[in-house]
Amino acid sequence: MNAEETFEEWKKAKNLPDYLQDQLRTLGKDKKWVEDAFGQDINFGTAGMRGRLEPGTNRINLFTVGRVTEGLARLIEENGQGAKKRGVAISFDSRYHSREFAEHAARILGAHGIHVYLFDDLRPTPELSYSVRHLHAFAGINITASHNAKQYNGYKVYGEDGAQMAPENADRLFAHAQKVTDIFAVKAAPVKELRANGTLQLIGEDVDEDYLNELKNVNVNTRMIKENADKLKIIYTPLHGTGKMLYDRAFREGGFDNVIPVPSQSIIDPEFPTTIKPNPEFRDVFDPGVKLANKKHANVIIATDPDADRMGACVRTENGDFQVLTGNQIATLMAYYLLVNLKQSGKLSKDYEIVTSVVSSALPFKIAKDFGVKTKYVLTGFKYIGEEVDRMNKTHDGKFLMGFEESYGYLFKPFARDKDAMQGALMFAEVATYYASRGMTVFDGLKEIWQKYGVAYEITDAIPMPGIGGQKKMAELMTKLRNEHLTKINGAKVIKAQDFLKQETFINGQSTPLKGFPKSNVLKYFLDDETWVALRPSGTEPVIKAYVGVNRENIDVAKKAAEDYQKALAALLK
Repeated sequence: MNAEETFEEWKKAKNLPDYLQDQLRTLGKDKKWVEDAFGQDINFGTAGMRGRLEPGTNRINLFTVGRVTEGLARLIEENGQGAKKRGVAISFDSRYHSREFAEHAARILGAHGIHVYLFDDLRPTPELSYSVRHLHAFAGINITASHNAKQYNGYKVYGEDGAQMAPENADRLFAHAQKVTDIFAVKAAPVKELRANGTLQLIGEDVDEDYLNELKNVNVNTRMIKENADKLKIIYTPLHGTGKMLYDRAFREGGFDNVIPVPSQSIIDPEFPTTIKPNPEFRDVFDPGVKLANKKHANVIIATDPDADRMGACVRTENGDFQVLTGNQIATLMAYYLLVNLKQSGKLSKDYEIVTSVVSSALPFKIAKDFGVKTKYVLTGFKYIGEEVDRMNKTHDGKFLMGFEESYGYLFKPFARDKDAMQGALMFAEVATYYASRGMTVFDGLKEIWQKYGVAYEITDAIPMPGIGGQKKMAELMTKLRNEHLTKINGAKVIKAQDFLKQETFINGQSTPLKGFPKSNVLKYFLDDETWVALRPSGTEPVIKAYVGVNRENIDVAKKAAEDYQKALAALLK
């Protein structure tokens, strides 16, 4: 069926909730909206799916959630009775319809006789990752759109290792979902029936306690924290989301008693009323925290995004203003602190390894090599960091120290296999305490690192490719760039290019195999002025991610150079 025919089918459906019927009547007056909402199925990438909360096959709603969940149920049935008994853990965030979607998914799985562990209330994404491993579940579902605006929601699927589902199973799940012929007839059992027969099990405080006990092992120098934590005040904001559920106990049990929440942002609210987009990389989300920090004479503000998998920070500079740190800068501070602590305690070993994605800063690796520890690049996606942890555990040829991504994701203890903002918040609090013990601010510490290792500065931009043709345009642009074999970007010579899809490295026009990575639609270029740039279509949003990393003599020059390169990349993608 074409978009108009599919739209008419939705209008005839008898089981649409009133709010979806109202949206159909209102939005359906716009033919462009009809084409976009019904002209294709929503993209199911390696991180699941994400979209606007509206009716349509290319949107997030009860029926697209139901179809994908039916696909998961059929995948589990393929794996036999044991997989059904192990079941699925389900959590959700503070967004509109998150609880509704989570319960709907539970009812569909339950109709197949699949055991379901459903959190009794919203919980952080990393706790869902932990719970899959902790409960030995076959899979996990998290209803969240992470840091997107209030109009969005999403659906993430986790494998039995607690990481986002591997591509092979994700592809099989989606293939099963595509075979659902009637999106409105997916069977969902009543909650009362599932509770009565034991198929549906609510979880909550029992898993919280176990997860919090694991968080106690994140900090590395408890003595230093105990002696110096009172020198520091930390402002914390959960950005209206799930971090509120556990932050107080997590910080207190970590030894950080001077943590002050931002009142206006500690209200669970799907409207996210204090910010347009609850993303901790943006300055505006910190404005209420800055006002509170000035009132309380605090120098550090920590923010976790609404599903508490990403952690950002805003710190006071030498002129008294506040500066939002990039995810790469936060990772640099953490890596340096961990290595200094290991060296000072006599525990530094060449067996330690730091893992990051191919689009993250190279500075932490430069620091790691100075300390003589291992480094490893992996593809974007925390599941690849998890795979490297598993590899080290099996081969016993390394000890995991930390994993990070430039997109504000960090992991230190792999009891979770996704980025964990609660772990990140605790580690950043320790870093801030360390510098406070030396009479320094965190920003002083960052300048100290720059003075020793040079200034690295990175910018990530998301270049939108919206609409029904967005996916096609992204594919065409990436193909064009592959075929062109760029020799210059913004006037700088390309000295090496990596094509992670074709698995090739190009140096001076000569191709050699690119080994050690699965295939992925990523292009990365290394330039003769020590700059690197990379391009990657997003797996969950209609955007091409553009990454730039520069090395310059000072932060102002570096920032200007990175911005110029981003403009050049945007021009390339027009």
